Amino acid sequence: MSFAEQLGYCRVLPVITVHNIDATVQLAQALARGGMKALEITLRTPAALESLGVIKAAVPGMLIAAGTVTNPDLLDKAAAAGADFCVSPGLTPALLRASSDSNIRLLPGVASASEVMLGLDHGLKIFKLFPAVAVGGIELLKSLAGPFPDVRFCPTGGLNAANFQEFLALPNVICCGGSWMVSADLVDNGKWEAIEALARAAMTDV
Repeated sequence: MSFAEQLGYCRVLPVITVHNIDATVQLAQALARGGMKALEITLRTPAALESLGVIKAAVPGMLIAAGTVTNPDLLDKAAAAGADFCVSPGLTPALLRASSDSNIRLLPGVASASEVMLGLDHGLKIFKLFPAVAVGGIELLKSLAGPFPDVRFCPTGGLNAANFQEFLALPNVICCGGSWMVSADLVDNGKWEAIEALARAAMTDV
């Protein structure tokens, strides 16, 4: 399965910040029961890197992305920890070079046409639009479709249960990211059934 096919299959990528590995395993299992195929672990906490391998072992078959990958060192560490692919909030020449030299896929963040062009120069055709709503959301995605007909996006940032379907309906959107089904209130209080229900709703067309 190509990277594009994997992302399309994922549909929605829940963005998770790990504070407790055991709780995150239960969270991942709830998301999987709800039909989700992938999740993104942000590398913002001390437990994040360790959790990548633990979750992969606990939830076989789920794609595990390492998020907030901002430099080549983090990309290498995420790959070594078992991440299936990396997600960054932006892109730099150094990160793009590291990705091309590595065997791990990168979904780099962009917020403008110039950044898309930089990524295209490095052979990429799939980008994370971030922060999606703040930088123009649906209207920006429609505008980018003209000059970049072969580029696909994963909008993340500001998406929620009320608007994500509008993003997924756009032809140049391959999947989307969000955290509405993994909010701190739900996770901290162990509301696994509620998380599972939100995950199932996110994976169902309405």
